[in-house]
Amino acid sequence: MRASRRLTPARLGPRDVLHVGSAGLRSRPMRVFLSALGIAIGIATMIAVVGVSSSSQAKLLRELDKLGTNMLVATPGQSMFSGQDTKLPKEAPGMVSRIEGVESVGTTGDVAQSVRRSENIPKEETGGIGLKAAKDDLLEVLRAGMQKGTWLNGATGRYPSVVLGNVSAERLGITEPGQQVFIGGRYFTVIGILDPIPLAPEIERAALIGWEAAEQLLGFDGHPTAVYERSADDRVAAVRELIAPTANPQSPSTVSVSDPSAALQAKAATEGAFSTLLLGLGGIALLVGGVGVANTMIISVLERRHEIGLRRSLGATKGQVRIQFVTESLLLSGLGGLAGIALGAAATAAYARAGDLPWVVPLWAVTGGFASTLAIGTLAGLYPAVRAARLSPTLALQAG
Repeated sequence: MRASRRLTPARLGPRDVLHVGSAGLRSRPMRVFLSALGIAIGIATMIAVVGVSSSSQAKLLRELDKLGTNMLVATPGQSMFSGQDTKLPKEAPGMVSRIEGVESVGTTGDVAQSVRRSENIPKEETGGIGLKAAKDDLLEVLRAGMQKGTWLNGATGRYPSVVLGNVSAERLGITEPGQQVFIGGRYFTVIGILDPIPLAPEIERAALIGWEAAEQLLGFDGHPTAVYERSADDRVAAVRELIAPTANPQSPSTVSVSDPSAALQAKAATEGAFSTLLLGLGGIALLVGGVGVANTMIISVLERRHEIGLRRSLGATKGQVRIQFVTESLLLSGLGGLAGIALGAAATAAYARAGDLPWVVPLWAVTGGFASTLAIGTLAGLYPAVRAARLSPTLALQAG
């Protein structure tokens, strides 16, 4: 007698699994589209939120790299005893420049005069524009550029000439150098308009004249109200400790020292904090999409009981049936995930283009988003797959 041979079910290779898993999707394209759409919306929201936040942060960091984080500003504060405003000594800029590690120093001083478009405009209507006397090296310290025209120099700084910040120029309606503004009973000729200066917004809203012209023509007392300094990167902390006692040795407690880049650094560090809610909403949309996939798979199992019974009667095991439906769920979720990544990246690109931002979509967001879709797909397809595998072949064929 020949020994009996035990029958074993045929193995399904990866190609076979993919084929049987995609069969249900190919037969119901509209249902597949609607189910994948829920997943796509969730992933697109998550990718777009992270992408927009990362793009904004990249722009801030790029600005910080350009502007530097090694600038400090010393300004006069108030007396601790009288509460009155104090003044920096006239020698403060020179003394600060001698601190070890300080590379350059720029100075401005407030001038108590209004800046108007013409003499016919009342003095009270200043438009929020302040008048400041400025030393020649201020532009270099601020790392600012000229939008139009030229900066003050040793010659123009002695005469009635003025450089406007970009905001003050807009408020005054000045578009080109050569136009005039009315300051202290006389007209000053505009010789330049500054580019935006994120680290010094007070300069953007000011009109700047030469130090010598301010003293001779407008009665400026020569006391600086802001001393800007650039130091070596590794000396910023040490210089910060020395500025106040150096700028005003008689009363260092009345000197305020600030880091203009701190606001940008904090903004860059916290960029995306307000996007947490939207990220959560994207996650909820993804879960809703997963529920839609699970619902689709359950309906698919009910509709295809005859197919399941036929496969079981031809030798398919419960495990092979489970693999078929889990694969189908994974394919459905994966298609939605890929579409969502593309939509989210496109939305980020459109936002970046409109806001002149660098386009940044972090790799972790893409991989994490796609991995979450696969996880959702596995969970969504697990119950329908187990349910399909438990169907009795005889009852499934009778139901068909």
